[in-house]
Amino acid sequence: AYARNPKDRDTALAYAEVLTMTNRSSQALAVMRKTAIYFPRDRQVLAAYGKTLASVGKFDTALDAIRRAQTPEYPDWKLVSAEAAILDQIGRPDEARVLYAKALDMKPNGPSILSNLGMSHVLTGDLKKAESYLRKAVELPGADSRVRQNLALVVGLQGRFAEAEQIAAQELS
Repeated sequence: AYARNPKDRDTALAYAEVLTMTNRSSQALAVMRKTAIYFPRDRQVLAAYGKTLASVGKFDTALDAIRRAQTPEYPDWKLVSAEAAILDQIGRPDEARVLYAKALDMKPNGPSILSNLGMSHVLTGDLKKAESYLRKAVELPGADSRVRQNLALVVGLQGRFAEAEQIAAQELS
């Protein structure tokens, strides 16, 4: 479907997502780059483009795309959290945590925000604080597998392997 009509926004977004899930990030980036050219003001396209850029390590360009997707009159907590995650990846945790707090103001108790905030603390070595955010996130409705996997990782990093294994096992059928 994408080959037939690369200007179909929804098909392009879905195709890039599938490419990313199958570890074909460079192809996903090519699709999103072209889609961003076709739809330079589309927030969803810019957000997906920014996330794809971040997934291949192009953080400065990713920040630019995420920031262009954001609008002051209708801020999106997902974009604020994505920007914070990118800042964490480039070693700017203080700025990232300000944005996580902003995202939590917009979406109180958002499990993905709390998970990202927990992982921010992992990056700076504060495993206890990371665990506390992740435990809170796991208990909330909407917490997905990644949140529980992050908690298992943090518990394991603290040497509590049996407990980490038990948390991780909850993800298996």
